Amino acid sequence: MRACRPSFRIIAAFLAALAAVELPSSCRAQSELQAPAPPSTCLGKFVPYAAFIAEASRRFAVPVQLVCAVIQVESSGKAQAVSSRGALGLMQIMPGTWVDLSARYNLGIDPFDPHDNIFAGAAYLREMLDRFGSDGFLAAYNAGPQRYAKHLTTGRALPEETLAYLNKLEPLTGIIQRWRDTSVPVPSTDWKQAAPFVPRFHPWSSERSSVSALHETPSSKDTLTPNTTGLVPHASGLFVPRSDESKSQ
Repeated sequence: MRACRPSFRIIAAFLAALAAVELPSSCRAQSELQAPAPPSTCLGKFVPYAAFIAEASRRFAVPVQLVCAVIQVESSGKAQAVSSRGALGLMQIMPGTWVDLSARYNLGIDPFDPHDNIFAGAAYLREMLDRFGSDGFLAAYNAGPQRYAKHLTTGRALPEETLAYLNKLEPLTGIIQRWRDTSVPVPSTDWKQAAPFVPRFHPWSSERSSVSALHETPSSKDTLTPNTTGLVPHASGLFVPRSDESKSQ
């Protein structure tokens, strides 16, 4: 007598019913966590430089999408780009700033080298972020730290070029930059009209005040000497901590 075997139709029906059963949410979440992450769409725009962008992102703890956005707005991905003001390469770094950054980060002598230009640009973004915070670092990157510091302390208007630059970056990064309303008059410095006590200045409402840092830090776009230990990122938000491997570089 032959052993009774389930028919193919019964097995197929059982498998179909099993597949229709909804997995618990914890199982679905675990499955999603284990699924490979899709390739970054922003890196797809700059395939020749994708490895350099990813490496610089890890080294200086700035998001890949931010580096990509700056490259897109600054040079449209053209490694040999030179602006009317003399800014160089993919991330449009001014010559004096390039000399300073390349010396401090042990880069080469060619500002048009994609790897070194991206590294210098990412380092500069991190320095501006550490100095001015997330509300102003992109404005400082474009206008220069000295001009942006003057804008904060005196209300001097930012260049139209910088405002246009920020408007282009905002939809790409989701980072909103703030600046002083220059229509508000700056208090007179005439001692006869001055109040007996100087009020504490707040460029805008924020938990982080950078006014003291502005006076303690050199304010020249071409000569920056920040403490490299200050490249530690914020604990949360858009910026993620660097990997341990970056400490060995």
